[in-house]
Amino acid sequence: MTNTTAAPARDRLDAPAPDLRDLTRLIALMTGDEKHAPAAHSTLDSLWVLYSRVLRVTPATVDDPGRDRFLLSKGHGPMAYYAVLAAHGFFGEELLPGFGSYDSPLGHHPDRLLVPGAEIGSGSLGHGLPLAVGTVLGLRAQGLAEPRVWVLIGDAELDEGSNHEAIAHAGPAGLGQLHTLVIDNASATHGWPGGIASRFASAGWAAVTVDGRDHEALYSAFTTSHPGRPLAVVARVEPKG
Repeated sequence: MTNTTAAPARDRLDAPAPDLRDLTRLIALMTGDEKHAPAAHSTLDSLWVLYSRVLRVTPATVDDPGRDRFLLSKGHGPMAYYAVLAAHGFFGEELLPGFGSYDSPLGHHPDRLLVPGAEIGSGSLGHGLPLAVGTVLGLRAQGLAEPRVWVLIGDAELDEGSNHEAIAHAGPAGLGQLHTLVIDNASATHGWPGGIASRFASAGWAAVTVDGRDHEALYSAFTTSHPGRPLAVVARVEPKG
């Protein structure tokens, strides 16, 4: 991981700033029987940059209509997500050791009714991007043009037809509030001619591919100007072993 200067979201001015170096310790607190640790670690750097430098949401604004929305579609590997939420104060780190246990709110798939800061329940492949499209359309219907919607998906989810339909709709519809982050760890079965970014670009999206471990490259990609078009950022990480 390449360290960056964070602009952390905090409830109190005297709260300690989130520290990237603390993530390893926070993840180590989760000792449950996690079958998808590589999926979790593949998202760690992207999640850190989003929550530390990009997303306009804090523990104090999780119910504010004007907040940015982050949807974790890749919910079958949530350890990094939980660690980043805890680091930014959405819940106390004392919840982490119970990860995956019967009475813990931190399940193997996030539950939006139990996890502070979670916008959707997720884990099944192919749901998050269509939900993000619907969220943008809902915001439009309410006249809310400022909130941005981010959704993190895995490259294997692009094998799902529901995502193909969401991609095909969002570009021509000009959903500029929509941002899709694709974690590419070479898990997709079918692939796409010219790479993942070309799939989005051919449907009218702005699309960029970056090193998913380079924080400055991620931040630059996340803040790419894309007026009138949705944005797709493909973050390449090491192949899943």
